[in-house]
Amino acid sequence: MALIVTILLEAIKIYSYIIIIYIFMSWFNAQQSSIGQIFGRICEPYLEQFRRFIPPIGMIDISPIVAIIVLRLASYGLSQIYYWTI
Repeated sequence: MALIVTILLEAIKIYSYIIIIYIFMSWFNAQQSSIGQIFGRICEPYLEQFRRFIPPIGMIDISPIVAIIVLRLASYGLSQIYYWTI
């Protein structure tokens, strides 16, 4: 059980890093590169869920920030559920 929780927590952390890299790539217009397109296919389905409900403020899209916060909360929740079960 501990191995599964550890793998899930690491996957959440890696996915958060991928979202951050994808955001930085959008600032530098690098999303058209091959790695940018791969990150787009990975990140956009998740980010699109937040973009439906959180409108951009001017030119700033804050939905990735909320998406990362939700991932962190899921990570904390998963940790707590695991510690309650042992």
